Amino acid sequence: MNILVVTPQLPYPPRQGTTIRNYNLIRGLAQRHTVDLLTFLAPGEELTPDNPLLTHCRRVACVSQPERTMRARALATLTTLTPDMGLRLESPAMHALIMHWAQQHRYDAVQIEGIELAQYGLAVAGRRRHRARPALLFDDHNCEYLLQQRNAFTDLRRPRRWPAAIYSLIQWQKLRRYEAAIMQGADAVVAVSSADRAALQRLGATTPITVVSNGIDVTYYQPAAVAPPPAPTIVFTGKMDYRPNIDAVLWFARQVLPRILAQAPTARFQIVGMNPHTRLDVLRANPAIEITGAVADTRPYLQQAGVYVIPMRVGGGTRFKALEAMACAAPIVSTTLGVEGIGVRNGQEMLLADTPEEFAIAVLRVLADITGSGVLRRQLGAQGRRFVTAHYAWETIIPQLEDVLIAATR
Repeated sequence: MNILVVTPQLPYPPRQGTTIRNYNLIRGLAQRHTVDLLTFLAPGEELTPDNPLLTHCRRVACVSQPERTMRARALATLTTLTPDMGLRLESPAMHALIMHWAQQHRYDAVQIEGIELAQYGLAVAGRRRHRARPALLFDDHNCEYLLQQRNAFTDLRRPRRWPAAIYSLIQWQKLRRYEAAIMQGADAVVAVSSADRAALQRLGATTPITVVSNGIDVTYYQPAAVAPPPAPTIVFTGKMDYRPNIDAVLWFARQVLPRILAQAPTARFQIVGMNPHTRLDVLRANPAIEITGAVADTRPYLQQAGVYVIPMRVGGGTRFKALEAMACAAPIVSTTLGVEGIGVRNGQEMLLADTPEEFAIAVLRVLADITGSGVLRRQLGAQGRRFVTAHYAWETIIPQLEDVLIAATR
């Protein structure tokens, strides 16, 4: 099968959720199919000759990400029906490349990775009405209208966040129409969790939606060969300019951590991830909190965590952070939303808690086990590792995507 994959950013190196998913899908598909890639380059980024994408793909072409000012974004928010995400990567150069390659290479399928590229999928769908090929697959990395709905309701609770809440309310309504349109124009839609699929189905599009989860490289993420003595360190990892991650660590630092420190004063909270947002600066004066910024490798932090936390209150999809931590056999405490759609069980693969009091109690249980028998930490880590290996290895995920592509091209 000849497949054109279009991604919003260079998939390698895979530093965060979108690139991790895109790189591993491309790598997996390329083992049995011919894959071409069109992608955007961030400012200062380049496709170097040693990039493995050039090995996996028959051809790769890149377009510079367009620049949009805050003024332009604000104006578009007020004057257009297109959501902000649908304008973020609008590029005549990318439109021309997709149409040129589609005409020249007669693809069996065009695979659009994420809502930021939906306009290119809609253009392919319009062209396809006059030709037998290519089929269009839309991979919705998050149910975006639901994400904005949750953002809005979370920010409405705090008057200082009302401007952000108003933005999300507007985007929520725009995304309902936009997401429904790209789904209706596609031959197949992929969601990353059953929860996202159910939310997308509520939009009324008739295109079949299949769950193809995020996955994990279980040979790369695994427990340390020789684990150091655990310390009372609470670890969170993620891209720290991502709004749900910012909300998560602020909520944990303000509402949960003081309760933990009252019982475990030596505990420390590490926030590990690139691009820390200025909203996190208020935490820097707290001696119990460390904001690392970008690190070369998150695995040592996962492997050495006294407890790994996923205190998410907004967002969606299948969170790579949960899969990575389970693969490294880290003992985890999460909100229910933090592992929505993954299928873990409270008290088996991890501990689940949703209020500040319950979350603090769960973290303290795991921290106390460091100086106790260690049974709880070992049990959570082993069962989490076993679960993710059985259900979320990429070797299990890729055939599911292939089945969707084959069905779409019939």
